[in-house]
Amino acid sequence: MKLLSLRTLAGAVLAVGMMAQGALAQEMHFFRIGTGGTAGTYYPIGGLIANAISNPPGSRPCDQGGSCGVPGLIATAVASNGSVGNVNAIAGGSLEAGFSQSDVAYWAQTGTGLWDGKTPVEKLRLIANLYPESIHLIARKDAGIKTVADLKGKKVSLDEPGSGTLVDAKIILSAFGLSEKDVKPEYLKPDQAADRMRDGAMDAFFFVGGYPAGAIAELASQHDVTIVPIAGPEIDKLRKDYSFFADDMIPAGTYKGQTADVPTISVGAQLVTSADQPDALVYEIVKALFNPNTQKLLAAGHVKGKMITLDNAVKGAGIPFHAGAEKFYKEAGKLQ
Repeated sequence: MKLLSLRTLAGAVLAVGMMAQGALAQEMHFFRIGTGGTAGTYYPIGGLIANAISNPPGSRPCDQGGSCGVPGLIATAVASNGSVGNVNAIAGGSLEAGFSQSDVAYWAQTGTGLWDGKTPVEKLRLIANLYPESIHLIARKDAGIKTVADLKGKKVSLDEPGSGTLVDAKIILSAFGLSEKDVKPEYLKPDQAADRMRDGAMDAFFFVGGYPAGAIAELASQHDVTIVPIAGPEIDKLRKDYSFFADDMIPAGTYKGQTADVPTISVGAQLVTSADQPDALVYEIVKALFNPNTQKLLAAGHVKGKMITLDNAVKGAGIPFHAGAEKFYKEAGKLQ
C-alpha cells in the first residue's frame, strides 16, 4: 500500500513537472496594440480584441471553455493619441499593431494626403477592417443644401487643420467640382461647428465617426437639420480613385427628423501592423479574431463589436493586407 502510494505520488510529481516544462517551452509573444484616448471607441474595442486574441501559457484550451486566442500570445491595449500616433509607433517599432482610420493608413503607406512630404510608411499592412466610421455632412434645414454641390458659396466647416476629416472633405468637394475657394470655409471641431450652427453662423459641417454622434444628436434634437447625402456618379468615381472609402448608409431615425436612410461613404476603423511581423503569428491572430466564440464576445462587449465580422474585414482596404492575414482571408474565400 505504501509502495503504491509512493508510485502514485512519483507519477503525479512527474506529470506536474512535464506540464510545467510544457508551459515553459511554449513560446510567449507580447503584442502591444495602440488604440486611442480612454474616452473614445478605439480603447474599449482594443481591449476586447487584446483579450480575445491572447492565450497565455497554461490557459485552458478553447474547446474546454478557455481562451480561443493564439497560444502563448499576451496582447495588451495601449491608450494613445489615435491613428497618426499609432502608425508612427508601428513604424518605429514601439507598437506591434494599432488602430487607424483607413484614409490615414492609406496616406501613411503611400506618402500622400496627411503624409505628403513625409517619409512613407511603406511596410504598413492591414490585419482587418473592423467597423465603418461614417462621413456625415450636416446642414441647417433652411440653408437649402440638398447635395454636396449645393455647398457652393455656403459657410462650411471642414474640421481642424491636420485632421483626416479636412482631407476627406476636400476630396469630396473636389469630386463635385468644388474647392475650398468655392465655399466659405471654416476649420472647427464638430462640436464647435454645431454651436455655430445653433447661432445661425454656420450652414454645414463635415464629421467623420460612428453614428449616432453625440454632438449631431444633440443639435438635431434642438434644431432642424438635414443629413445631406454623399452619393451619386461623382462618388462612384471617387471610390474608384480612393479605395479606402466604402459605401455606407445612415439609417432612418438615427437623428431626430431623419425620416429616410441617407447614403454616404465611410472610412474604416482598421487594425494595422508592420510587414515585419511574422506571417504565422498574424495568421493565427486573424484566425482567433474570427473564431465563433470570439465573435460572440465582441458582439456582447461593445455596440461596434457586432460589426467586426469576416465580411467587413476585407472592405475598403486601401493598403495591402499582411501576408498572414491575406492567407487566412483567401482560405476563408473572402479574397481571390
